[in-house]
Amino acid sequence: MSLKTSQIIIISLAGMSTAIGVAWATIQSGSMEVSNPPLTESPVSDKKTISAVPTTSPESQKSEPLEPKKEAIESQKSEPQPATNSAVESSLIAGVSKPKVEPIVVTPPNSGCKISMAVVKDPNPPLNVRSHPGVTDSKIVGTLKNNTFVSVAQEQNGWLRITEPPGWIAKNRTESSCPNVRQQINFRPGGDEAIVKGRIIGGGSHSYIIRATNGQTMTVRNRKDVFPQILTPNGKLLAGDPYKYNPTEWTGKMPVTGNYTLQLDSNFRGFEYEFSVRVR
Repeated sequence: MSLKTSQIIIISLAGMSTAIGVAWATIQSGSMEVSNPPLTESPVSDKKTISAVPTTSPESQKSEPLEPKKEAIESQKSEPQPATNSAVESSLIAGVSKPKVEPIVVTPPNSGCKISMAVVKDPNPPLNVRSHPGVTDSKIVGTLKNNTFVSVAQEQNGWLRITEPPGWIAKNRTESSCPNVRQQINFRPGGDEAIVKGRIIGGGSHSYIIRATNGQTMTVRNRKDVFPQILTPNGKLLAGDPYKYNPTEWTGKMPVTGNYTLQLDSNFRGFEYEFSVRVR
């Protein structure tokens, strides 16, 4: 069947319209493919998203608790320490920085003075009494037993001239002491105590001077048989009256500032003495 010219034109137009539609659809599908990424790229984006979410990996577990610990440490540092700790530390420091100072020991001199009495102490008794000071040119005029007290009239080149029996004896076979002693007591740096000990052979007086200020406390403790007299700077007896009693310890406050005297007196044979004195 033959087609008319008008029908041919309509069919041509319809074909062109169909071709144009197919072309347009093809262009649209291509643009859609470009705008939408392929499905193979989605795992990458998923990995990026998942990595921002906390996981159970060891690294994430270690990194997260650091912030609370740091805050706890900072809070501990900022909290004030108990006052008792500082008091204990200060007391310990005070104990270490201030060690106890040992008392100084004071003894009287035994030379450089005139001897008035001696006692015989011969390792090979009896002690010979000679006519002259020496061995070669002298005669033995008598002997003396140990612990015999003798009065000394003169000293010469290691020999003592005695009055009874008259003659000379070797000084190194006797014991003697300075009859009169006056000695100052000076504490060690930082100390406040002294131990005084000595011996008076025969008659004599040993005095020890110690300085104290008004209001200070003096303590004297006796370690032998004789307690010293304690005299104020003006000579007034403060303690230790030998005619009343012989105390073992005395403590009192100093009435004035000055030099106080601790005095021991012997009238005949003498004695050993030892006492401690503290001023604080």
